[in-house]
Amino acid sequence: MTNLRKQKIRKKLSDVYRKSDIGYYLLRPFFKIYVQVLKLIPDEIIVKKSFKQHMGYSLNLNNPETLNEKINWLKLYNRKELHTIVADKYKVRAYIEKKIGNQYLIPLLYHTKNYRDIKPENLPDTKFIIKTNHDSSGGLIVRDKSQINWGKARNRFKRLLKENHYYSTREWQYKNISPMLIVEKLLLHENGSIPEDYKFHCFNGKFGFVGVDLDRESNNRTRNLYDSQWNLLPCNWGRPNGRKLEKPTNYEEMIRLAETIAQDFIYVRVDFYSIRGCTFFGEITLHHSSGLKEFLQKECDYKLGKLLKLDINNEK
Repeated sequence: MTNLRKQKIRKKLSDVYRKSDIGYYLLRPFFKIYVQVLKLIPDEIIVKKSFKQHMGYSLNLNNPETLNEKINWLKLYNRKELHTIVADKYKVRAYIEKKIGNQYLIPLLYHTKNYRDIKPENLPDTKFIIKTNHDSSGGLIVRDKSQINWGKARNRFKRLLKENHYYSTREWQYKNISPMLIVEKLLLHENGSIPEDYKFHCFNGKFGFVGVDLDRESNNRTRNLYDSQWNLLPCNWGRPNGRKLEKPTNYEEMIRLAETIAQDFIYVRVDFYSIRGCTFFGEITLHHSSGLKEFLQKECDYKLGKLLKLDINNEK
């Protein structure tokens, strides 16, 4: 069985487990055993195995060259208390307020550690998104709360609050986050569409490139990569190119803010949204796609990897 086939099977099982009530209860006992086994396996073994499965070649931790290799090296050897704070989608708000100012924060409407609190009477009469603070599972977009099956939503969040993203990915920053649910105002363009997601990849405190995720509510999401001058890069990282996008008027501001945040990290991805020329912070990601997403053009993995300098002898 090919690696791609195995990945598709794992993805299908994961979707059944996460999104189906019946699938969850059928697979939960096996998943708990799986997690207990994972806990016994050293981080380096898990990371190397996952890398080989997804990328098709062995991970070189002694002399990483590609961007994906270097991201995986950082997963294992660059771990700081700050990383847990910024990976927490609730606690990161205080960090951002101090670092660049609270005017860039998306309004927080509600938060709780109890999934039972997710019911209409506790939630605003406006458009919002509900998400967990401790993993990368996305969120529940609510445009009209009268149209939501809240029992099903609570079951979904009940399951998510039990998950620990660390054991399957070995992204250490997720290990000690206290799970909770947060409700934020839903950002929308004037036509009601979900805004583009500007993902600024910064290396050693400097802007490297930005990946812009387009058409995020469709089944065919796309991604364009741009340099600092808004030139489209001939690289595809995980998704095909999308429609032509005009340079946002606040592009330079977003680069400046991303670099301000990046001073605290060797590599970091800082996400922003642009709404009518106003900048809003999305999230901080320390290991884009867990360093397991292929470039369509393999040379891009090497070329962009050269932008990231690692002090291997001192960090390891």
